[in-house]
Amino acid sequence: MDARSERNAVPLAVDLDGTLIATDLLWESLFLLLRRNPLCLFLLPLWLWHGKARLKCEIAARIELDVATLPYRAALLERLRRDRAAGRRLVLATAAPRRLAEKVAEHLGLFDLVVCTDPHRNMAACAKRQALTELFGDGGFDYAGNGRADLPLFDAARRAIVVAPDRWAARWQAAHGAELIEARRVTMRTLARMLRVHQWLKNMLIFVPAVLAHQYLNPGVLRDSLLAFIAFSAAASAIYILNDLFDLPLDRRHATKRHRPFASGLVPIPAGLLAMAVLLAIGAAAAFFLPLVFTGVLALYLVVTTAYSMAVKRMLLLDVLTLAGLYTLRILAGCAATGIEVSFWLLAFSIFFFLSLALVKRYVELRSTELPAGERIAGRGYRAEDQEIIAQAGMASAFSSALVLALYIQSGASVGLYERPWLIWPLGPIVLYIAMRIWILARRDEMHDDPIVFIIRDWRSQLFAGFGAVLLLAAGL
Repeated sequence: MDARSERNAVPLAVDLDGTLIATDLLWESLFLLLRRNPLCLFLLPLWLWHGKARLKCEIAARIELDVATLPYRAALLERLRRDRAAGRRLVLATAAPRRLAEKVAEHLGLFDLVVCTDPHRNMAACAKRQALTELFGDGGFDYAGNGRADLPLFDAARRAIVVAPDRWAARWQAAHGAELIEARRVTMRTLARMLRVHQWLKNMLIFVPAVLAHQYLNPGVLRDSLLAFIAFSAAASAIYILNDLFDLPLDRRHATKRHRPFASGLVPIPAGLLAMAVLLAIGAAAAFFLPLVFTGVLALYLVVTTAYSMAVKRMLLLDVLTLAGLYTLRILAGCAATGIEVSFWLLAFSIFFFLSLALVKRYVELRSTELPAGERIAGRGYRAEDQEIIAQAGMASAFSSALVLALYIQSGASVGLYERPWLIWPLGPIVLYIAMRIWILARRDEMHDDPIVFIIRDWRSQLFAGFGAVLLLAAGL
């Protein structure tokens, strides 16, 4: 008997979570459930009281999981298809509940048998080892797994295949020389994408009150503004992680978002939750050194962004108004951190300008998604026929922001604050140029799905924004 025939003579049992797929179905199911009904959070302790198996089955019974979009391990999947074609018996051996395990097995069409969790038995670690040993005998099967819970299975199997191992499985693999299927490594770029570091640029709005009040050379004001920036950036990244976890099914159906760290399975969900806790702690630590009113603004930001992630983002028009409000809230945070008085003109300009950018974001989503008439875009409250009204509202908001700026320049407030107020008149055309160019490119389908990211990368927008900043500084000297 050759080596291949000998290998195929015994069944291969394959773990699901972390092995066949680069994610964990319990965490996936939990976020699906909470997105569908947040009140189920209060039922989780009751289900867990009856055991982890009961918890898994109760959650699975209340959700609909699209198993076709799960992040399968391509190398292992190809290996399984070859073994199946050679006549090898394959077994899906998983701690996932039957409802989900059988859906995966049916989708792939590779497995002869499914060994999984039922309401009375959590099929993990030693329980899974016992079940497989009863079926095939000690050493009567090969096993593919990835983590600490799989170590008893590795010891009981004839041969082990270690897939994308955690540190315990990696040590076992190194000690026993078992077959290894590695996964992509998490890099600094991956972490930056998880935190969405580029989105921190939005928090530069915190410095706007200090700049417009000509306090940008005041060390105390700069220190407080910097602390506020750190607090908001940490809080924003934490909420982005939460948003990504709730949006996993939608992101996996999206052409580009499916490559995000959580949607692709590159970063495990528990690691994201740990990162959230650390980020919130950093935000709280920075806020501790600032006035209490800033802490209130930060808390309001967290509440509103969480509500946006859970529900508001799916509500027609309320979503874009909320986004515009969150931009303006950053300006209020800068005022709260430094004690600088809030300017009506600044807040009015902010609401109109950022409402225009929020509408661009929705417009691009509609343009890039093929929808039948009358059907809403996934996870949003908009339909294809809404494109024109969104574009009209977005352009009107952009022109309104320029009008507010022009009225401010002509008002007594600017005359008393700037030595040369005539120097800031070009700010109106600059704002119109940036906003109108964004909308023109959006209608040409040449716009990134996030206009903030576009502005970061677009040298023309940067050039005009920089010129406007120079004029603003020169007018106050």
